[in-house]
Amino acid sequence: MLIDSKKQLVPANIEQLNAYTAGKTIAEVREKYHLSRISKLASNENRLGCSPKVYEAVREAVQEIQDYPDSVSRLLRGELARKFNVKPENVIAGAGSESLLSNIMRTFFRDHEEALTADATFVGFFVQANIHGVRYHEISLTDDYRFDLDALLEAITPNTKLIYIANPNNPTGTYVTREEFERFMRRIPDDMLVVMDEAYYEFASEELDYPDSLEYRFDNVITLRTFSKAYGLAGLRVGYGLGAASVIQYMQKTKLTFEPNALAQAGALAAMKDQDFLNKSIEMVYRGRERLYDIFDRFDLHYVRSYSNSVMVIFESKNEAASFTEEMIKKGVILRQLQAFGLPHCVRITVGTEKELDHLEQSLLTIR
Repeated sequence: MLIDSKKQLVPANIEQLNAYTAGKTIAEVREKYHLSRISKLASNENRLGCSPKVYEAVREAVQEIQDYPDSVSRLLRGELARKFNVKPENVIAGAGSESLLSNIMRTFFRDHEEALTADATFVGFFVQANIHGVRYHEISLTDDYRFDLDALLEAITPNTKLIYIANPNNPTGTYVTREEFERFMRRIPDDMLVVMDEAYYEFASEELDYPDSLEYRFDNVITLRTFSKAYGLAGLRVGYGLGAASVIQYMQKTKLTFEPNALAQAGALAAMKDQDFLNKSIEMVYRGRERLYDIFDRFDLHYVRSYSNSVMVIFESKNEAASFTEEMIKKGVILRQLQAFGLPHCVRITVGTEKELDHLEQSLLTIR
């Protein structure tokens, strides 16, 4: 049966949607340039991989792959609750932070309600807002590429339902301080949600003035974290949210029934049991960031000091950033120009292993 041409098959918000474009894969670059050595430093993955315990747990879970997974991730939520000294009803698990953002959009927004965030932050927020038809307003980052909390407060209107803050921010690697966060929360109405996306929490939590949003126990704050970064489970897709039970219960009602999948739940549980691997990953990032700063200083590249697992390099123009990215890809070093993030003159470089950073440095010698 033909669709009535007078009817619009696809809603305008979906028709006009700019879908998320991921960084180039190793396979794409190998196919295009026929390179034998490739270092993927574009997507903020854990370049150490993941704990060996994860492989064992996933292999065991495969034996029951014919069965649906636990729809509410009881074991995983229980372990997370113990880790963060909360109750299981304060925890929700999903297929990555972006899935939880989607969950938040479909759970809490009515037609007239709007969101606020920065103009250069995690692309997944904008994609999910647009998918769900949620209007949002973007506030410029500060001159030093940080969330401007005062400007966000000034932009609040009677229609503002939610404020999204990535801390540390992706892609800039900057963070709002404890003092800034506390001052900000004193002015936030109780009926307004604040989403603190702390995907890079493990790489910043040792900073004395970094605000762990969970420790405040605010009823209107949803804390999002992930197993994709420090734990190295990006391919399994496991994220979790922490918040007041009265908030989380509504998200549980609207989440996709069987996510995370069985392998993801098993992998996340195993990853939590290997503190040594987690510490090794964090230490690699600490050392790697300092090495990147040294490399950039020697090659006269401007950058922003980071508290995530990547460093953002700043160029004079979009074209210069694009040229740099392309030249490095030709050398087998995959980087991410940040046009999709609203920073087309910038390039994000993931902290890699020593061998990958050797490759980066050697490639820079040939193009600078």
